[in-house]
Amino acid sequence: MGFEDLLDKVGGFGPFQLRNLVLMALPRMLLPMHFLLPVFMAAVPAHHCALPGAPANLSHRDLWLEAHLPRETDGSFSSCLRFAYPQTVPNVTLGTEVSNSGEPEGEPLTVPCSQGWEYDRSEFSSTIATEWDLVCQQRGLNKITSTCFFIGVLVGAVVYGYLSDRFGRRRLLLVAYVSSLVLGLMSAASVNYIMFIVTRTLTGSALAGFTIIVLPLELEWLDVEHRTVAGVISTVFWTGGVLLLALVGYLIRSWRWLLLAATLPCVPGIISIWWVPESARWLLTQGRVEEAKKYLLSCAKLNGRPVGEGSLSQEALNNVVTMERALQKPSYLDLFRTSQLRHISLCCMMVWFGVNFSYYGLTLDVSGLGLNVYQTQLLFGAVELPSKIMVYFLVRHLGRRLTEAGMLLGAALTFGTSLLVSSETKSWITALVVVGKAFSEAAFTTAYLFTSELYPTVLRQTGLGLTALMGRLGASLAPLAALLDGVWLLLPKVAYGGIALVAACTALLLPETKKAQLPETIQDVERKRRKMCRSGTELD
Repeated sequence: MGFEDLLDKVGGFGPFQLRNLVLMALPRMLLPMHFLLPVFMAAVPAHHCALPGAPANLSHRDLWLEAHLPRETDGSFSSCLRFAYPQTVPNVTLGTEVSNSGEPEGEPLTVPCSQGWEYDRSEFSSTIATEWDLVCQQRGLNKITSTCFFIGVLVGAVVYGYLSDRFGRRRLLLVAYVSSLVLGLMSAASVNYIMFIVTRTLTGSALAGFTIIVLPLELEWLDVEHRTVAGVISTVFWTGGVLLLALVGYLIRSWRWLLLAATLPCVPGIISIWWVPESARWLLTQGRVEEAKKYLLSCAKLNGRPVGEGSLSQEALNNVVTMERALQKPSYLDLFRTSQLRHISLCCMMVWFGVNFSYYGLTLDVSGLGLNVYQTQLLFGAVELPSKIMVYFLVRHLGRRLTEAGMLLGAALTFGTSLLVSSETKSWITALVVVGKAFSEAAFTTAYLFTSELYPTVLRQTGLGLTALMGRLGASLAPLAALLDGVWLLLPKVAYGGIALVAACTALLLPETKKAQLPETIQDVERKRRKMCRSGTELD
C-alpha cells in the first residue's frame, strides 16, 4: 500500500485540506510584499542639488533654480549638477547672487552637488534613497539593496530546501516566520546603510523558507485529482499580496513604516503554526510512524471519514517506510544520483532560470507605459488573475509540460514582437507588457506545480531548493542584462526572449505528471521512467 491509498482512506480533499490552504495563504501573501517592496521603498523621487539661501517665494524660487541649475536635454533641471557660479537669468535680475561675476568666459561651468539634495516629497515622504542620499554618484548603492536581498533569497533557498527535508516542513516554517519577523523589524530600525543592507540580505534568506516549504506542505496532503485546482488557487494569494502591496504602498509613504507593515503579519503566522499539520508523507519516509498516524487520524476526523486506528495498521504504514530506508539524510548530490533524477534536475534548473530571468526582465522595464508606480503595480496584479485561471484549464487538458513550454514560448514571442514596435507607440507597448506579464506569471505558476510533482517526497524540498537557487540566480542577473543596451539598444530584449525560448524547449524534455501519483522514493522515479521506456518500445 502506498501513501495515496492511505490518503484516500482519510480523505484527499476536504475541510482538513481547505484549512491547510487557508493557513498557507499568509506566507504566500507575504512574499510579494517583500519581493516587490523596493518598488516603493527604494524609489527615487525627483531631486536636485540643495541650494542654501533659496527664497521662499515660489515664483522667485523657479527663477532661483534657473540661475543655479543646468537643464537636461528634456528640459528638466539637472538632478546631479549645479552651476559653479550663479547665472544671470535673461530679462530678470534676482540680485547680486545671480550675477556671473568671477566666472570664466565660455560655457557655464557645472560641478557635482556638494551640499546634499532637495527631494520632491509629493509622492513619497521618505525612501532609502532620500534617507541616505542614494542618488547620482551613489545611485548604484540603491540598486545593490535589491541585489543583496535576492542573493539572500538564493542562499536561503538552498539552506531551507536541505534542512526541511532533514528536520521537517512544519518546524522550518516556524523558523522562517520568527526569523523574518525579527530581521524585518531590524531592517525597519536600521540606523545606517550598512545595517540595512545586512539585515535586508538576511531577511531575504529567511523569506526563502516560504518559497520552499509552503507548496509541498500543501501538495503532500492532497490527492491527485485536486492537486491542480488547489495549486492554482493557492497561487492566487500571491496575486493578493501584489495588490495589497499597491494599496499599502499608496497609504503609507514612509519606507520605515511601510517595511514594518509588510513584516508584522508574521506575528499571526507564528500563532497559526499551532494548526499547521506536518507532512505525513515526510514523517513516514523518516520512519516516524506514530506521528504520521496521529495526523492521518486527525485528517480523517476533520474530513468526516469513519476511519479507526485499526484501518491504519502498522503494517500498512510500515510499507511506505520500508520503500526508502537508504535515504535518511538527503543532500543535493542525491538529485544527480540516478539518470532520471539527473535529467529532471538539469532540465528544471534551466526552466527555472529562464522563468525568473524573463519574468524580472519584463517586470523591471516599465518605463514606456506612462503610468505611475501605483498604477503599474495594480495593472500587474490585475493581469495575474486571468493568467492563473488560464493555467488551471491548460494544465488539466494539455498537461504540465506543454503548458510550461507554451507559456515560456509566449513570453519569448512577446519580447520578439517588442523588437518590431516603435517606442513612440505607447499603447502597443502597454499591450505587449500586459500580455508578456500574463505569460510570465503563468509560467511561474506552472513551474511551482510542475517541479513539486517531479521530485520524490524524500527529495522534494531539496529539489525545490536547487531549482529556486537557479531561479534567484536568473532574477539577480536580469537587471544586469539591461546594461547590454550600451552594446546594442535591443540586445536586452534579445537576451530575455532568447533565454525564455531555450527554457521552453527544455521544458519539453521533462516527463508529464498529469494525473500521476506523487513519487515517494527515488525508485518510484526510476520505475516510472522504465515504464515509459517500455511503453515507447511497444508502440514502436
